[in-house]
Amino acid sequence: MYCPYCKSKQVKVIDKRDNEDTNTSRRRRECESCLKRFTTYERVEKVLINVIKRDGRVEEFDREKMKLGIFKAIKKRSLTEDTVEEIIQNVENKLIGREDSTVRSIDIGEFVLEELTKVDKLGALLFASVYKEFKTLEDVQKELEKFSN
Repeated sequence: MYCPYCKSKQVKVIDKRDNEDTNTSRRRRECESCLKRFTTYERVEKVLINVIKRDGRVEEFDREKMKLGIFKAIKKRSLTEDTVEEIIQNVENKLIGREDSTVRSIDIGEFVLEELTKVDKLGALLFASVYKEFKTLEDVQKELEKFSN
């Protein structure tokens, strides 16, 4: 393991927690060179999930791409990285629990939106504005009405 800040190999684990529900291990690490701390997650590699994009292309599910999309939408919100990891894990669990190993990107967006709504409605609206590609104020108003119910 390398320190993401200074790239040193001198890193120690200072706390480890296993989550039986999500089959992940969370490790708090500290770099012995620069003394900065960071978190890593270890999980079992999942089964292959194919994503059908809006234009019809098919690509392999990319957890990091989903994570970047969420962070891009909520960058000005106060959600922690742990909260986003939990959202991503919940979405992955839904995808793996499906009988079909192929899923539409629109469905993944809806799963993310559902999970975000549970923790931050404004963050969910921001995500929806990116994922649903709002073009007009009416589009935003329709989405707002969903959140007020």
